[in-house]
Amino acid sequence: MRTVLVTGSAGFIGYHLSALLLAEGFRVVGYDGMTDYYDVRLKQRRHQMLLQHPNFSCTEGLLEHFETLHALALAEKPDVIVHLAAQAGVRYSLENPRAYVEANLVGAFNVMECARELGVDHLLMASTSSVYGAETDMPFREAQKVDTPLTLYAATKKANEAMAHSYAHLWNLPTTMFRFFTVYGPWGRPDMALFKFTRGILEGTPIDIYNDGAMYRDFTYVTDLVRGIRLLIDAAPVRPESAEDIAEGDSLSPAAPYRVVNIGNGDKVRLLDFVEAIEAECGRAAIRNYLPMQKGDVPATWADAALLRALTGYAPQTPFREGVAQFVAWYREYYGV
Repeated sequence: MRTVLVTGSAGFIGYHLSALLLAEGFRVVGYDGMTDYYDVRLKQRRHQMLLQHPNFSCTEGLLEHFETLHALALAEKPDVIVHLAAQAGVRYSLENPRAYVEANLVGAFNVMECARELGVDHLLMASTSSVYGAETDMPFREAQKVDTPLTLYAATKKANEAMAHSYAHLWNLPTTMFRFFTVYGPWGRPDMALFKFTRGILEGTPIDIYNDGAMYRDFTYVTDLVRGIRLLIDAAPVRPESAEDIAEGDSLSPAAPYRVVNIGNGDKVRLLDFVEAIEAECGRAAIRNYLPMQKGDVPATWADAALLRALTGYAPQTPFREGVAQFVAWYREYYGV
């Protein structure tokens, strides 16, 4: 039985990935800081559900606490590490930038050190579509330059990609970075748009819509996302003999067993269409508070998911209206509304 260490296992994506891995016969070792960035009760409930499976165990600890993480890694000796834990949130990085340096830079370094020492079969690390920053050539492709991050959050993730490449090169450590595109679905984070919109509509309170609604996002349903991660576990990159061995469209590094992969739905959706889908599922209209573009935000994201499909034969495909319906149903049940 293969063992996977999942950091951020009590988080939105970490919970769904851990559940999928357990269902497919993996042993999952969770690690989560249980920080209070949002309602800790959601995190506790996710871990409670995972702990019902005999092949799941978890340790509470911050990424910055190397001794705790290192001791767990040495004791459990995972075959694969999936690093999802991070200080998330584009807007929060304007309020508390230090949290991003500590969790996303120091924390990622600690994870890479554990992976190097153990010599894991594959290290997979979460990046974000935010690294594309001010780029306007869409759909976004992995080979594009990402030299214009617009928030510290995006900058820390770009730094993670560079750090991981250096480790892959120096220690021949197979590493895959995946860039997420606006993930949503049941058990999501309360700071995310879908959660806030649903709550506001059902409670009859105004919802904030930025850039007067002229926003587009590549909404990726969470179960599609974690299926992509699961399949990428089995697609560990191998250092090429030469640059000529790299297939067209592949982001494989010519200097390391390292690649970057977009995981997105491959379709951009107008934010107002997304809001209308939530209104339809909630059975009432939103009270819309139109606002200017927020500092650090971008008007559109859109993924080219061709590389994911080439590597795994799979690409996310859940229509956003179907995903919204699943979320609203979960929200109603969980909160009893």
